[in-house]
Amino acid sequence: MGTQGTSLDSASRAVEHKAFARVGLLGNPSDVYYGRTISFTLGNFWASVRLQPSEELVIKPHPTHDLVQFRSLDHLVNRLNNEGYYGGVRLLMAICKVFHNYCKDNKIDIHGKKFTLSYDTNIPRQTGLSGSSAIVCAALSCLLDFYRVRHLIKVEVRPNLVLAAEKELGIVAGLQDRVAQVYGGLVYMDFSKEYMDDLGHGIYTPMDISLLPPLYLIYAENPSDSGKVHSTVRQRWLSGDEFIISSMIEVANIAKEGRKTLLEKDYSKLAKLMNHNFDLRRSMFGDDALGALNIKMVEVARKVGAASKFTGSGGAVVAFCPDGPPQVKLLEDECRKAGFIVVPVEVVPSCLNAEEL
Repeated sequence: MGTQGTSLDSASRAVEHKAFARVGLLGNPSDVYYGRTISFTLGNFWASVRLQPSEELVIKPHPTHDLVQFRSLDHLVNRLNNEGYYGGVRLLMAICKVFHNYCKDNKIDIHGKKFTLSYDTNIPRQTGLSGSSAIVCAALSCLLDFYRVRHLIKVEVRPNLVLAAEKELGIVAGLQDRVAQVYGGLVYMDFSKEYMDDLGHGIYTPMDISLLPPLYLIYAENPSDSGKVHSTVRQRWLSGDEFIISSMIEVANIAKEGRKTLLEKDYSKLAKLMNHNFDLRRSMFGDDALGALNIKMVEVARKVGAASKFTGSGGAVVAFCPDGPPQVKLLEDECRKAGFIVVPVEVVPSCLNAEEL
C-alpha cells in the first residue's frame, strides 16, 4: 500500500506501517458524486500501526487517544470537548473484521496466528486531513504482510476495504482519501459511474510528485467550527437538483483540467482552478455548512493573492503562492495574525512496488 516506514523485525516478526495524511488538491468533493479528483499524501503528518505476534489477539488502546483514566471530572469533560469520544481502537477492530470477511468471502486462506495491534498518530484532529482513514490504512497494510496476502488483494480494491471499515462505524466519507493513502504520492482518480458500476472502483492514475509547485498547509490548532459540511447537498443531488448536478460536474472537470495543467506545469492556471474549486463548493454548500473558521482560512490566503481551497471537507486549507517567496512571507504573516498555523507541504512519494501498480 502507499504506506511507508515499513519494517519487518526478523527476531520478533513485528510488522509496522505508516499511512500519511492526505490533501485533496482538485475535484473534491466530487468523488462521492461519480466525479474526479487529484490528491496527494502529506509527509508532515502520519499514523503508524504496529502488529506484533502474540498468544492472544489484542487491540491496544493508545495512552492519549483512548484515555479511560482521568484526574477529575473536569479533565474528562475537557478531554471529550477537545478530542471527542472515540480514539483509534474501534478503527483497528473494524478493519480486522472487514479484512477477515473479505478473505473469507474470496476464499483467501489466512492462518490462525494471533497478534497485538497498537497505533500512534500525529495527524491533527478535525482538520480534514483523513486521520481516521490513515490509521485504518496502516493497519490494513500490517494485516496484508502478516498474513502474506498482499499479492491476493489488488491495490485498487484496498481503498474499498478501508472505506468499508469506516462505514462499519458510521463514518460518512468517499473513496478519494482512501485511494490517496493506499497509493501514496500524487494520484488522479476517475470515479465515473461506468467504472464504479462495472469494476466496483474507479480508475486511479499515479502522477509524478515533481509536477507539484511549492504548496502550504493552513490549519487551526484548536478547530471548533467545522460546520455540517455535506449539508443537504447529497439529498439535493439524489433528487435531481440541476444546480447541484451541474456544479458537481464542473468540480469534477476541474480535476480533469487540473491533470493537464500539472503535466504542463501551468501554475497560473492551477491557481485559478484551486480558487474556482472552492468557489463552487461554497455556492453549493453555503457558508453556514462550511463554517466561519474554515472560510476565514481561505480568505486569509486570498487576502495576499494566494490560491486556496479546503484539503477535504474543512478544517485545513491548501494554499499556493504563485508570486513566490515574498508572497509566502505575506501569507505567513497574515496567518500568524489570524491565529492559524501555516507550514510548507511535504509531499510523500508512493512506495507501492511495480507489481502492485
